[in-house]
Amino acid sequence: MRIVGALVGIAILLFGYFWVALSWNYSTGERAGWIQKFSKKGWFCKTWEGEMAMVSMPGTAQEKFYFTVWDDAVADDLNKVMGKRVSLHYEEKVGLPTSCFGETRHYVTRVTAVEEIPLAPGIVVPTPSTPPPAGPPAGPQK
Repeated sequence: MRIVGALVGIAILLFGYFWVALSWNYSTGERAGWIQKFSKKGWFCKTWEGEMAMVSMPGTAQEKFYFTVWDDAVADDLNKVMGKRVSLHYEEKVGLPTSCFGETRHYVTRVTAVEEIPLAPGIVVPTPSTPPPAGPPAGPQK
């Protein structure tokens, strides 16, 4: 009887640990850049894993941001904006014991296409989503 009680106690502790680790965020934030690599990986537990290049100033070395996506709808959104500058909203989770939850600690929950490109702090080049309307044809001048 004691063995059964001990096993039930261990199971409750494990459940509580996983519940806390999955529901609590160490940090949340946004990162912007260009998606370089995005694929579904894993032997048994397949997760979407990606790599984003972040460049702070033109001509500087890029920093890579590695991330995991659990939600297939977010993965579809990421696949649609490949090659464009994006902003990723992520949650950082610590204490997950296996790679079955993902290869990184950063879990992307939302993606947004960015419509402007920063050149320097305070200087941006807007990129319109639609071309400006063409004006009337120029006629002969009088």
